[in-house]
Amino acid sequence: MLLHISEQSQDTLQEQIIGQIRARILSGDLEPDFGLPSIRVLAKSLQVSVITVQRAYEHLLNEEVIYARRGKGFFVTPLEADAKSALAQQRFTEHLHSLIGAARRDGLGDEEIRQLFLARLQSGDNNGDA
Repeated sequence: MLLHISEQSQDTLQEQIIGQIRARILSGDLEPDFGLPSIRVLAKSLQVSVITVQRAYEHLLNEEVIYARRGKGFFVTPLEADAKSALAQQRFTEHLHSLIGAARRDGLGDEEIRQLFLARLQSGDNNGDA
């Protein structure tokens, strides 16, 4: 499994691992029941602490996007398309709520926020890079 983490990211290493694995699962890049690397193997390959990977996996377990088999490891939870969509929508709503709150605190009105959102959405440059 190929993950790209960066010390310069605003997200913690744990958040980067969680986000990238979750994204690969929700996009279908990681198939249901796919075996994830062990905690130690992933920690070594990313050159991060075992605890960082363990906490990332625990977070993904709590989200129920991965599951553990005692003595076997961690695997991608088989999710129906509607469950994937619901999780993606929930996460988007959480991010959007936070972003709208920050914009309002910065003095933007709802119409300005709406216009900025629609302009960005319609720009065609929606690859996730800010």
